[in-house]
Amino acid sequence: MTGASMDVVVLIGRILFAVLFLGSGIAHVTQRQMMAGYAASKKVPAAGAAVPASGVLIVIGALMVAVGVWPDLGALLLAAFLVPTAVLMHGFWAETEAAARMTEQTQFLKDLALAGAALVMFGLFAQLGDDLGLVVVGPLFELS
Repeated sequence: MTGASMDVVVLIGRILFAVLFLGSGIAHVTQRQMMAGYAASKKVPAAGAAVPASGVLIVIGALMVAVGVWPDLGALLLAAFLVPTAVLMHGFWAETEAAARMTEQTQFLKDLALAGAALVMFGLFAQLGDDLGLVVVGPLFELS
């Protein structure tokens, strides 16, 4: 593949990755009462404030990745959301019922896998620096 076609593939991947977070983040804001109730049932501290704040965080992170405005920072924001969410919201180890334990374990592992993907994006974007194509503003961090 040429450099230009690889830039398009990476752009498509960035957009597809961001779609999940855009939808979820918007739901955190528009359905905050319901989601805050669920978060409170999981013993999330200050769930009423945490839900809309985390929604704004992931919308910003997703847009940064998709549009290409400091996409490395956007990926880092998403990872910073995902790891605590996995632990706080999907504590499968505390479930006593087998089906609930399996569901929470799946969600926990999904969040960790997405956090891993976000960290890989962070590293790649920061490593590529100004060579990362099809962005508005290149990566904020520079790794060499």
